[in-house]
This record gives sequence, C-alpha cells and structure tokens, in this order.
Amino acid sequence: MVRELGIGGSERDVTKLAQRLDRTRFTPHVGCLREQGVRADELRQAGIPIVRFPVTSFRSPSFLQGVFAFRQYVKNHQIRLLQTFDVPSNIFGIAGARITGLRPAIASQLWFLDTIPHQLWSLHRLSLRFADAVVVNSDAVRNQLMNGERIRAARIHVSHNGVETELFHPDTRSASSSPAHRPVVGAVCALRPEKRLDLLLDAFARAKKQHPEIQLLIVGSGEMLSQLEQQRDQLGLGADCTFVPAQKDVPPWMRKIDIFVMCSRSESFPNALLEAMACRCCVIGSDVGGIPELIEAGESGLLFRPGDAADLSEKLLAVLRDSALRERLARNAAARASQKFSIEEAVSRMEGIYTSLLFR
Repeated sequence: MVRELGIGGSERDVTKLAQRLDRTRFTPHVGCLREQGVRADELRQAGIPIVRFPVTSFRSPSFLQGVFAFRQYVKNHQIRLLQTFDVPSNIFGIAGARITGLRPAIASQLWFLDTIPHQLWSLHRLSLRFADAVVVNSDAVRNQLMNGERIRAARIHVSHNGVETELFHPDTRSASSSPAHRPVVGAVCALRPEKRLDLLLDAFARAKKQHPEIQLLIVGSGEMLSQLEQQRDQLGLGADCTFVPAQKDVPPWMRKIDIFVMCSRSESFPNALLEAMACRCCVIGSDVGGIPELIEAGESGLLFRPGDAADLSEKLLAVLRDSALRERLARNAAARASQKFSIEEAVSRMEGIYTSLLFR
C-alpha cells in the first residue's frame, strides 16, 4: 500500500516489488489513497489489481469508510500480509490491519524521522508501534529507530533498495574521454529544500572558474525551481546550467551525466544515487544518513561534508582534474551497484522477510 501512484521513490519501490514477486508464492495487490499516476498504468499492464481507498483526511468520516472498504477487500481477496510504504499509507494501513485483524502488517520507514510532516508525526509513531515489523532501507534509519524511538532490533528489518540494471546501465553511454567532450555535472531529484541544490549551484560555479568547459544538468520538478533559476542567473551560469522537468524515462538522462552529485541534508538510501552508480556515473554524495552505506569513499565515489559548498567544489575539482580517477570511481560504482544492490537481491530479501513473518 502507498499513498499514490506517481513518480516518487516510494511509488517506484512498490511497483518494482509488486512486478517482481515470485508468482508461485505470492499474489500481489496494490492499495492506494490516490490512484492517478504513471505507476498505476505500469501495474495494470502487469495484471496487478489496484484498489483505491478514498480517504481524504484521517479526521473525517472518509477514514472510517476507508477502513470498512479495507476490511471487505481483505476478506474478499483473502489477503494474508500487508506492507505499507509511506507515512499516509502507514497510518491508514496499519490502523486498518489492526481493526480487521490482518497480520502480519509491516510498516516501512524509508526516510529519516525529521522529514515527516509535524501534523502527522503522532499518528505515524503509533503506526510504527502497532506494526508487526518495520522495514527500513539503511542501517542509519535502523539505528535512529532503535536509539530514538526505542523500537526493538528484532522488529526492524533492513532491506536496501535495489536497482533495475536492465534499465540503468552504462552500455549506451557516450565516450567521455574525447577532447571535445564537455563534462556534465548533474542531479536527478525533486526540487525540494532538503535536496540542497542551491549548494550544487554554488559549488559548480566555483569549480567552473578553473574548468570553464563544464556543464550542469538538473532533472526534476518542484517548488524550488524559480529560486534555483534565480540563483543560476545571479551566479552568471547562463546556458551552461540547464533545468529539465521530471522525466518518466530517467535512464537516458542519467547517461548524459558524467559526475552525479547528491547534496541532500537528509537521505536514507537514495534510489537516484544508486541508479546513477549503475549508469557508471562518477558519484559524489553528502556524508549523511545511508549514503556512506552506498558509496565507499575513494573506491566507488567521493563524500563531502554536508552543507559545505567549498568541500563539494574541491571534490568536483578532484575528478575534473584527473580523468583516470573519475573513470575508476565510475567503473567501481557500476560494479558495486549491479553486484551488491540489484533489484533481484532486494526482492529476494523482501520475500524472505515476508516468509519469516508469515510462518513465525
């Protein structure tokens, strides 16, 4: 279950898992509160049933109506296990499971607690308490739940995200060693404050003083667009900084980027960074949350001090000056993504978690 079926990370996680579960063992159904979005089309094409519970507010009669519809659906389709994937679906789904007696019910915590909207915090905390298990995608979030929320280690299951290597791969990447090639620094993410793209613009402008040939590509949509465009103009970056709206077909854009940067102030285990690694980008990430679990500093990428544009600029200059270093980091990143974090590994791990809970 997930709130909606658009292009966000949780929606993609739900879709990838539902499509790849072993059909000899599991029959997936996807529940949501809002049905519209590109993932709904993908799920229907895969023959996966979608059910919408039209809850408009947790304080309105629609909540009880949704729980009644949930109860009927669970009964009619003999649902044996529930996993919810974001804050709204955690709140609704875990409450519905408790009321209807559906167990096991698994909540997901795929982000840090400080990113949860204040008005939903208390209800979300209850959903974690009443879930039979909590799935997280990084050791960093696991430690936060254990130390900050006092959730027992036995109830927490770590399952790192997986990348679809049949989509995200370097095979069609154009050669970046040509003398005429202009290295592209880039990011693919929602344009939200916590992504700290202002930091990327600042660091890029500093690096460009020594490497005027470089370009910046930012793919994504969101509330920060006008502010970032204004910053671009103030820094005098002009046509060397391009903004492209969020794309459904992400891999071709990833393969346009030579140096992928993730500046976020808070991340658990970011899909975009993993996908960039699989596409053989040289990756640079902020040293926060689960990013160090993904990037082995100096081996499969570089880490910089969070919020430090000067340090990020130095890391950019290091790989711009040394093309051999850039290529080595990119090659190691692609190998690490495909060998350690494939979608097949991730789905197999979740199937194991489901089985252990069903037969506990």
